[in-house]
Amino acid sequence: MSARDQILARIRAAVGSGVPAGQDADAAYAALARGYAPAHHDPATCDIVDLFAERAADYRAVVERVPAAGLAGAVARALAGRRAARPVPFVVPPGLPAAWLAELSPAIELTGDDPPLSAAELDRAAGVVTGCAVAIAETGTIILDHGPGSPGQGRRALTLVPDFHLVVVLAGQVAADLADGFARLDPARPHTLISGPSATSDIELIRVEGVHGPRQLHVLLVSPEQEADR
Repeated sequence: MSARDQILARIRAAVGSGVPAGQDADAAYAALARGYAPAHHDPATCDIVDLFAERAADYRAVVERVPAAGLAGAVARALAGRRAARPVPFVVPPGLPAAWLAELSPAIELTGDDPPLSAAELDRAAGVVTGCAVAIAETGTIILDHGPGSPGQGRRALTLVPDFHLVVVLAGQVAADLADGFARLDPARPHTLISGPSATSDIELIRVEGVHGPRQLHVLLVSPEQEADR
């Protein structure tokens, strides 16, 4: 059978036409040979947390591996470094774990988003601190799951308008690939996919950052052993 005939046979099986009498179309489709690899990275043989750190850094994100016991200190250091440049409040979404902010200096000013801040207020903010829903090792992507029931992530504007985004990623939130990551999400909810700081290039390949979102993305990644000790 030629490649063309194989392709057409699969299409007929998928749409239910050309299926022999008495054979269920779904069964025929399920029986199709699939010799391709379902995933490029098997968590059983690949350290997907290390892979995520590598791929996120490739996108020019700052990736910092921290122990769970040192997470609050890492948050405090990251925000203190930003405050020197912009002594204005950082935005904290509802439900962000208080323990993450336990070591902040009194000089670090925080503001909530209830009632929702205006676009101008978000633009004046020093940055935003959030958690995430899922992180994708294969692409170095972070996914936020917005709306009620997603504490610590906030609405979409919080991570699109401020110039700096500090995001905490727990090792247990790292999925091997997009298929694995999407399987953990509710498709009815709004999601934001973040692959490094916002950037674009013109026809001359001149990179410009901060056009569609934060110019600086700082990831605090809790490693598996350290997370298990919590």
